[in-house]
Amino acid sequence: MSSSSPPISNGRFEIGLNDGTLAMCGVAILLFTAVVWTSHSPNVERTDFSLTYVGAEIVHHGMGHDLYDSALQQQVRDSLFKHPVPLFFEHPAFEALLLSPLARYSFRTSYLIWGLMNATIWLCSVFALRNYLHWPGETLAYVMLWLVFAPLWVALYQGQSSVLLLAGYALTFMFLKRGRNLSAGIALGFGLFKFQFILPFALIFLLRRQWRFLAGFAITALGLALISIAGVGWKGVVGYARFLSAIGNNPQNISYGSGVDMPTIHGFVFAVVGRKITGTELNFIVGAICLVLLVWIAMRWSPDGQNPSFDLMFAAAVTASLLSGFHMFTHDFSPLILAMLVAAGQISPGLNSRAVPWIRAAIWMPLIVFWTFPIYFFFVKWHCLYLMCPVLLLFTIGTVGMAKNTKSTTANLAAVTG
Repeated sequence: MSSSSPPISNGRFEIGLNDGTLAMCGVAILLFTAVVWTSHSPNVERTDFSLTYVGAEIVHHGMGHDLYDSALQQQVRDSLFKHPVPLFFEHPAFEALLLSPLARYSFRTSYLIWGLMNATIWLCSVFALRNYLHWPGETLAYVMLWLVFAPLWVALYQGQSSVLLLAGYALTFMFLKRGRNLSAGIALGFGLFKFQFILPFALIFLLRRQWRFLAGFAITALGLALISIAGVGWKGVVGYARFLSAIGNNPQNISYGSGVDMPTIHGFVFAVVGRKITGTELNFIVGAICLVLLVWIAMRWSPDGQNPSFDLMFAAAVTASLLSGFHMFTHDFSPLILAMLVAAGQISPGLNSRAVPWIRAAIWMPLIVFWTFPIYFFFVKWHCLYLMCPVLLLFTIGTVGMAKNTKSTTANLAAVTG
């Protein structure tokens, strides 16, 4: 066996009376119970899903052309909730239109339906990805790592769409591994409800001239654009552009999500020097850093599922795409579980033993941080979640370094055996 091979594992769940199946059943019961319990909680109206419900309510009642009118959102929000959160619905219009049928039901019922859907997608992701994630070798340990990954719980509780974003990345990963680039691009496109993360990822493929992948991505993007126009009209589209501009130019505004609270490159730069430079200068610096990061990854990655370093470079690309997003909260870390399980599988005992110590440390340290869930709550409480940005940058650099090591090891082995 080569030093870069994954640990021995059957790579799939064995349905039957075993630890893996029992663990999945236990997790399913826990997730569904948590959703039902939260839907009856007095604080449920202060979850992020309340913003999604406001958007769905506006479109459902035929006011889609004014969806991004902050005064209208505030009026609808205040009429629905006694103690509303001071934020606005800022996702693309197609999301509001597709979820508008939920506005036919009460808020709590809609939250319950949406939460059960998210819990189901979470479980399906655990099951489907096991075919590709062979670490840890014990299925019970694999399931437990998913269970204690805090961002997924935050996404489930808040009624956020980050679990769907994880599913989009997961489908993209699986299709690329099978060599189905067109399908992979189509799958990635469905994550455009959080386009700030998806577009940087697609840019890497553009830089690598992966035209078949981009064709699939364009198909989905065009379909969702048409749905958005149908839901809010051109007036709503223009209003959304202005709304996004207001968010980008006011990173300190808590109604748009305070920039200091965001673990992105934008959030980190703003926290460090944002008050000493203009908004234009801030955006230029952040844009330049993000572009350099994405170009660097594109230059070192051939998106070929059969390439020995593919898994690691995919993990680095996911992490870089999250870092490049201008708007991210704790629940948006959810796709990192895919990236981190991939990376962990390459630095587990016996694998890539020739990797220099700093590379292994650069991967292990962020893994420890992200599975130490109290850190999230402390950082949020202290308004310093931006400190997670250097942690993610360290992980990205270490993962790319490990990918280079994997390529070298495979090439040397081929030369010896050849």
